[in-house]
Amino acid sequence: MKINASEIRVGMLLEYKNDLWQVLKTQHVKPGKGGAFAQVEMKSVNKNTKLNERFRSSETVEKASLEETDYNYLYEDEQNYFFINPQTFEQIEIKKNLIGEKAKLLTENLMVTVSFYNENPILIDLPKQVTCKIESTDVALKGQTISSSYKPAILNNGLNIQVPPFIEAGDDIIVDTRNLEYIKKV
Repeated sequence: MKINASEIRVGMLLEYKNDLWQVLKTQHVKPGKGGAFAQVEMKSVNKNTKLNERFRSSETVEKASLEETDYNYLYEDEQNYFFINPQTFEQIEIKKNLIGEKAKLLTENLMVTVSFYNENPILIDLPKQVTCKIESTDVALKGQTISSSYKPAILNNGLNIQVPPFIEAGDDIIVDTRNLEYIKKV
């Protein structure tokens, strides 16, 4: 599907230069002289390389057509994560390097959306928020509010995030899966 360069958004998948690219950053620029353009930073899904490209607003780019299906997370082995379709009970496996750091948020039976390109799974979308338990955190110091009011914490899945000073080890919190930030205490 063709879209204008001004419609490019972060997270989109584009077919460009005989490859599939995921948009990491986009900036729309309207200089005083000349036409407007979109400065786009993309990462190749297949080759794991990055590309910075400039598209004029009048240009069109090919948006990859993806098929999305909901799956439940099952388990992992050395190289793959395994998911099952709750309607058809079809199992699929996705390579660990495809999911990256956010894979630490996967828990058994977590519902995720898997995007397929040419019948190959290429990325997963986690729910916007997940509940995690605080494994350990620093003790809050009195009078520390002059500087930042957040302290480092380690979650039960191994992720390091910043939390407010009133959060203690053993607390359940909700984490935003898009930017791995603390939202609230449960």
